[in-house]
Amino acid sequence: MDQEVKRMIKSFLPGLALVAAFWLVKWLEIQSGYLLTEYGVLPRTLSGLKGVITSPFIHGDMKHLISNSLPLLVLLSGLFYFYKAMAYRVFAGIFLLGGIWLWIGGRESYHIGASGLVYGLTTFLFLSGVVRREARLMALSLLVVFLYGGMVWGVFPLFKGISWEAHLFGAFAGILFAIVYRKEGPQRKIYEWEKEGNDDDVDDGPDAYWKIPTTQVTLPPAPEPEEVKPEPPPVTIRYIYTTPEKPNSTDEKN
Repeated sequence: MDQEVKRMIKSFLPGLALVAAFWLVKWLEIQSGYLLTEYGVLPRTLSGLKGVITSPFIHGDMKHLISNSLPLLVLLSGLFYFYKAMAYRVFAGIFLLGGIWLWIGGRESYHIGASGLVYGLTTFLFLSGVVRREARLMALSLLVVFLYGGMVWGVFPLFKGISWEAHLFGAFAGILFAIVYRKEGPQRKIYEWEKEGNDDDVDDGPDAYWKIPTTQVTLPPAPEPEEVKPEPPPVTIRYIYTTPEKPNSTDEKN
């Protein structure tokens, strides 16, 4: 079997196992007729602290269960495919931290369901692709936005009977772990021309212009300026021109 196909199957299995556990719990609840709501998170009570672990496995009805199952399959497959080395740490961190924050800051009622996990994984996958700027991870971020971008309204108290606090704290946990693990896992390839201090246009060989020793050149002294003799003053010649008188024209005889 091709290695890529094996990798995809292995990435799909954790999400499938988790969703199967959700369905098993719901089936047992239906068969027993015993409501498991008391195993949800009841904020700021000692008895409700167990819900940090158990509440994601409990769903109010089949619609609630189905609405969480498919997103978890998709998101967990993406997590284990692209972030295999840290997938379990990220999942456990979002699972526990989102639940603890919900226990601290949620309303005084039972909070059940895995939607906090869905929001945590969504924000983690989206933000991780953005901060890493790696092509495949950014494509995954865009896919997450396309599929689950409308979930953003779930972090506001707009809908009755919805634990918006679980959504909000789950999203915060996903953001936190995306930042904490931003330098782990797949990273964007840095090309040579992007590295700091690398300039392909600069010659770094032995003949580089800044490595050629300078030679001191002694220039001849500049000639002193010649003494300029003053020009003699101009000579003015004045003359008077007169016409000589003609003699009288008389003949003399002897």
